[in-house]
Amino acid sequence: MSTGSSHSSEAGTTRTTAGTGGINTYKGEERALRANRLGTPGLLLSVVAASAPLMVVAGVMPTVFGVMGVVGQPLLYLILGVVLMLFGLGYAEMSRHVHNAGAFYAYIARGLGPTAGAGASLVALVAYSAMQVGIYGILGFEVSVIFATYLGIEVAWWVPALVSAAVVGVLGWLKIDLNAKVLGVLLVIECALVVIFDVAAVSKPGPEGLSLSAFNPETLTGAGLGTALCFCVAAFVGFEQAPVYAEETSRPQIVVSRVMFLAVGYAALFLAVSSWALTVAAGPGSIAGSSLTEGPGLLFGLTEERLGSTFTDVLHILFVTGMFAALLSFHNVVARYAFAMGREGLLPARFGRVNRASGAPGSGSLLQSAISVAIVLVFALTDDRPSGDPTAPVLRLFTWMGNVGALGVILLMAAASFAVIAFFVKRGAGRAQAPRLVASGLAGLALLTIAVFTVRDFDVLVGSGPGSVLSRLLPGVILLALVGGLVYGAVLRSARPEVHARIGLGNEAFRLEEAAGSGTARR
Repeated sequence: MSTGSSHSSEAGTTRTTAGTGGINTYKGEERALRANRLGTPGLLLSVVAASAPLMVVAGVMPTVFGVMGVVGQPLLYLILGVVLMLFGLGYAEMSRHVHNAGAFYAYIARGLGPTAGAGASLVALVAYSAMQVGIYGILGFEVSVIFATYLGIEVAWWVPALVSAAVVGVLGWLKIDLNAKVLGVLLVIECALVVIFDVAAVSKPGPEGLSLSAFNPETLTGAGLGTALCFCVAAFVGFEQAPVYAEETSRPQIVVSRVMFLAVGYAALFLAVSSWALTVAAGPGSIAGSSLTEGPGLLFGLTEERLGSTFTDVLHILFVTGMFAALLSFHNVVARYAFAMGREGLLPARFGRVNRASGAPGSGSLLQSAISVAIVLVFALTDDRPSGDPTAPVLRLFTWMGNVGALGVILLMAAASFAVIAFFVKRGAGRAQAPRLVASGLAGLALLTIAVFTVRDFDVLVGSGPGSVLSRLLPGVILLALVGGLVYGAVLRSARPEVHARIGLGNEAFRLEEAAGSGTARR
């Protein structure tokens, strides 16, 4: 480095204050996300918002109760909370050593090699994009229902979906701390209303009285358990996104790991209590049949019985705003993955630049907005409203994309678990790291098992018949992304070894380049 510059470690920030030769020049500044913009509260709200708690309570829980027939859903959330805590032990420790906006693929690259990292990068981009785009379908449909119910105006589902995509795109272009404030307000109100319902349900139980039978292990049996696992893991999605913001947090070595454990603990407790409250309100013996018949309407019907129509109307509105918060959270994550990939040469260089005014990854934000609009338009053009079920294209968009994304994230978490083990073993991990490595191995095996169940039962997830082409094509999207990424990584290793070597290094690669260029590289 040039004289007078400050240099941070691999785990620290990547800014340099040198007047000449440092990466804090105009060119280097474009390659860096702005540091110290998020503390513990802002980061926690950003990652928890991705799970859209009300959407899970109103949409996911009735599906698991009704379609999969798993009454023991509350216990399932507690079990998965333990699995994800085990995953978090190694993942959080990795976050102390590697700070990169492409968290999953960066960790996998550092542990399993750059080629594996290239494969993971494309899986992450596809998986999180799919989950985000899928939410536009159900959000658009719910908004159209609200317009018809309260205003008497018929609006096609894709109109509010496209409007939401535009608003999310604008917010994604702006500062992340502004996004955190938007997410925070929506999330706090949403969770408060669900807690009020939980209290009301327990205070006024259904005909079977106050029962803890949903926590009985015997209620976890059934042919739909594998698919229920996928649905319930998807309800936790968001906590693993904390390292994506490591470059933008204050004290990332502490804040990122703290937020991950807080998010998992909150989700496990919140989801277990809320799903139990549903069984209490409807009755453990009736919850499966009621869920299958009423779907998302189950929560709103039970709420109106106990808290009145006004509270239920507000809950409907918060159902929509909660989905919007999830859209914004996923959008931010995809934009940062695109930024990290552009910075390291996996995408064109323009994606590895940030807005000079706001510090946000503008090109990645535009990419995600373009993908969202394109997919919504495709489903809008295939809308079969005149000839069939008017909700069909909307439900396909949400179900298909959501489950493709969930499968991708499960596989990424499994791969990251094994990458953590490889990373610390290569660094000569001692006894102090042994418990974390054992926990990572157990979590990786559990997550792989869930992925196998998911693929096996994908026909249930997408509502198609056994052995249908669709139930193989949709998981094939993730397989195609993985294979394509691995092939791309192998090509880079042969044709552009300097780019291949940078995968997963983030700004550290550019510091090393500058150091090598000045003849004073630090080894």
